[in-house]
Amino acid sequence: MNKLLFLSLTSAFLLLGLFLALAATIGRHHIAAFDSRVTEAVSRLASPAMTAVMMAFTAAGSGPCVTLLSLLGVLVLFALGYRRELIFFVSVIVCSGLLNVLLKALFRRARPDLHRIIDAAGYSFPSGHSMSAFTLYGVTIYFLWKHARHAGLRTALLLGGIAMTACIGISRIYLGVHYPSDVAGGYIISASWLAASIGSYERFLKERWRSKKLSRPRTDG
Repeated sequence: MNKLLFLSLTSAFLLLGLFLALAATIGRHHIAAFDSRVTEAVSRLASPAMTAVMMAFTAAGSGPCVTLLSLLGVLVLFALGYRRELIFFVSVIVCSGLLNVLLKALFRRARPDLHRIIDAAGYSFPSGHSMSAFTLYGVTIYFLWKHARHAGLRTALLLGGIAMTACIGISRIYLGVHYPSDVAGGYIISASWLAASIGSYERFLKERWRSKKLSRPRTDG
């Protein structure tokens, strides 16, 4: 196991442990108090203009938008001839969505019923919008980071992705369809999934490069 894969899997397991610890607190007083304080703080920002902004951000993390952006990513990777990257991209996003469905069915947390601005069906923990946004923008930043050579561009991509993902999560709290701990849980489990996936993918690329190098015929002597 190389250093990158070790660090990636270690990070993934630590994040998974953090997610399970968070999940274990669901329904207890201290997490309920945290959810209440954060929700009340966010709700103080309410105004017609802010609601319109938050509706736009929540739409950016919705299933149709994520699907559309994912299809765009697939088309770009296909046009560029990046077959391995395309398979990795689709696998990471699809498995993240399936993981969210599984976790929601496992924890069965009801959605909040206070400060509700829009309606939403299904269970609450972890936030599907947060998971899909973190996974989509995370894997996209990973690909762009690998190909961007300018440090300023890399920094802009990273900050832009973080800001977009954070705003999508905040919009779910603002609109009253998720607890803050739902959003945090979505971020954490997606970070765990991405860390494990990217580490394994990088390991695969390194092993493939090494096998190609060893299989080349020697031309000396």
